[in-house]
Amino acid sequence: MSQVRTVARRELRAFFDHPTAYVLAIAFLALGLFLAFRSLYASGVASLRPFFDLLPWLFAVFVPAVTMRSLAEERRGHTLEWLMAQPVDEFEVVTGKFLGNWAFVLATLLGTIPMAVGVLLWSDADPGIIVAQYVGAALLAAQGVSVGLWASALTRNQITAFILATGLSLALVLLGTPVVQIGLPPAIGGALARLSVLSHFQNVARGVIDLRDVLYFASTAGLFLAFTWAALAGQRLSPERGSFRRLRRGVLALAALVAVLNLLGGHIRGRLDLTRGNLYTLSPGTREILGDLDDLVTLKLVVSKELPPEVQLTLRDVRDLVADMARAADGKLVVEEIDPSDDEDAAEEARSLGIYPLEFNVLRDDEFEVRRGWFGLAVQYADERETIPAVDRTDDLEFRLVAAIDRMTDTTRPVVAFLTGYGAKGAVGFPAFQQALVDRFDIRTIDLQRDTVPSLGPDTIDAVVVAAPNQRLDSAAVAAVRHYVELGGPALLLLESNELSPQSPSAVPVVTGLEGLTADAGIRLGSGLVMDWQSNATISTGRQGIFNLLRPYPLWPIALPAGDHTITRDLANVTFGWVAPLDVSDDPRVIPLWVTSAAANRLPPGSLVLPESLPAPDPDSVTVQVLAAAFDPAAAADGDEDRSSASLTAAGVPDGRGSGTGPVAEAREDAGAGPGEAADGGVDPERPALTGRMVVVGDATFLEDQFVGANPQNLAFAANALDWLLQDEALISIRSKNRRPPQLVFSSEAQKAALKWISLIGVPLLYALVGFVRVSGRQRRAQRRWQEVIG
Repeated sequence: MSQVRTVARRELRAFFDHPTAYVLAIAFLALGLFLAFRSLYASGVASLRPFFDLLPWLFAVFVPAVTMRSLAEERRGHTLEWLMAQPVDEFEVVTGKFLGNWAFVLATLLGTIPMAVGVLLWSDADPGIIVAQYVGAALLAAQGVSVGLWASALTRNQITAFILATGLSLALVLLGTPVVQIGLPPAIGGALARLSVLSHFQNVARGVIDLRDVLYFASTAGLFLAFTWAALAGQRLSPERGSFRRLRRGVLALAALVAVLNLLGGHIRGRLDLTRGNLYTLSPGTREILGDLDDLVTLKLVVSKELPPEVQLTLRDVRDLVADMARAADGKLVVEEIDPSDDEDAAEEARSLGIYPLEFNVLRDDEFEVRRGWFGLAVQYADERETIPAVDRTDDLEFRLVAAIDRMTDTTRPVVAFLTGYGAKGAVGFPAFQQALVDRFDIRTIDLQRDTVPSLGPDTIDAVVVAAPNQRLDSAAVAAVRHYVELGGPALLLLESNELSPQSPSAVPVVTGLEGLTADAGIRLGSGLVMDWQSNATISTGRQGIFNLLRPYPLWPIALPAGDHTITRDLANVTFGWVAPLDVSDDPRVIPLWVTSAAANRLPPGSLVLPESLPAPDPDSVTVQVLAAAFDPAAAADGDEDRSSASLTAAGVPDGRGSGTGPVAEAREDAGAGPGEAADGGVDPERPALTGRMVVVGDATFLEDQFVGANPQNLAFAANALDWLLQDEALISIRSKNRRPPQLVFSSEAQKAALKWISLIGVPLLYALVGFVRVSGRQRRAQRRWQEVIG
């Protein structure tokens, strides 16, 4: 190993003593960071995926440029013969060269760390995903360096070595792209995709270090290092000797072994999930539901062997998921895989399950033809069946499968009543929300505006939803809702203190009559609309020529979790539309759920809501605004662990709950004593205590299809809220698995510019400065030594 370290140090020192290496590093960083920041700031999400999606293409050129001189220059200058004459063999030379080149590539990659640190500082980005992305980059670099060394070992010309290594690196990338795949039979295309860099690197870049991906990079890197060793060893062997033939056969056998390992290694299991919340690992709720099965459940995966290559990664995820579920069920979940491609009985069974073949295009003889394939899932229990006819995504597949199993094995269906009348919307007013609930709950509609107000009781109704009434409820209707909560009934209250006027684009105040109920719970509906000037959605303001004009709209705030509550856990954000603020009291039973950034204020009632009509923000009036809160009457007097009382996580702004100061504390003080409250903030003793859980949101618009389509986490939040109200939290941990990156929120334009220019200008300048000092210092040291010799 000492010889390997010596060769590696010599190789690495040669890079840092040569100006060309710094030129390569600066060019790589400047191009990569420039393209990454364009996507990062345009999308507004805290993710390094734009950079790491480019990395295979950048490495395909950069790494060959780094390695091209490693052995080719040694051969051209006849220093390789001198090196081999030392007490060092070919294996030690190759290993040392590999480590030296790999270390330089990783040292260059360190120049992207400021960008990663900035994303972590100014967002709630998942550090585990970023760590996995850099691990994947290191594995990709190892493969690229081994390819470059092999190319450099085959020739004396650096340019030839560069062209050969670049061509091979690009080929390994292109094997997984539609450009190559579209003209190949599915079987061959799938095999080549498994040998492609993209399918393996993209899997690691999402935050999962899979053993199959590690084996791919390790085996291919080892293979090309073996090729390099064979190229050096073969130079001192005669082609006529048996040792040369044995060397050639051994290398070919190793190549065949690596190909077989990567083509047929799909059943290898082993995965390290570095994501926050273990997004790619079974949730505790899944293990709980599957572990409680008392009878056999059958899960049938209907899949044909010749699926397009772009579906292969999804298929791999599905197979991994169902295998994990089968292990968690301890024999109570039977997984069957059916291939109807060439089996008419299997095809008939698939059709009876409600799964039909899918059509996709393939290129044959310079024209497209339609091919058919199967890819669906069915869950069977007794006489019941749930079917997913086509698997097109996996981010919510665990929830869909486990929810189906839970529905079929649990005969009870909670009753959820939407209370309508007085302008309140029923379930049909929120189609996506209704679709999410209809399979698990008995959805009913109760009109509070009838002549006789119906009686509401927890014995017949498990939860009620009141969504956006725009008229004042009469005293009997308010009393019915209050009595329900006093008896312990849970309520989801989506209340709006303003509605948009149909005559003019302005906000008109609304009084519902339920303000006293929420105030008794310590949650007062504030006046006006919330504007968030940092974390908000963009809207289209029309077209100018061929361009669609987009602009930020502060009245559509993108809210951030206020703490680690069960409802919001693992959710990154929710997008609200024209939402009212909530003033919350300092009561341990009141838990803020969603808040704005620290740059939010309130638009007074009656103001215009057009983007160009909004008043400029006053720096002295902006603060964190609470948009949704929960009331838990069972919370202990000294606080509840779900309240996350230490700090407010939104935008990294402390709320001072522990000290009684801060934005949320100020909002609580402003709330004062509401209707039904004593002057000290307690509940009026003349009224019965509220014993039912409540979730109060200052908006119902966020559940409309337009908002749910733009941000599916809106739907997850509402469904989680219902599960928490019903104290059925097993599915919350599954549904809340959120793979969408959070928003990138800066508190000022100066911070945004600082991150960009430190990365784009500061980092390359730092490399240039280090290079100048290192190279000029080396030259001065060489001159001094030469003068000592001649003097």
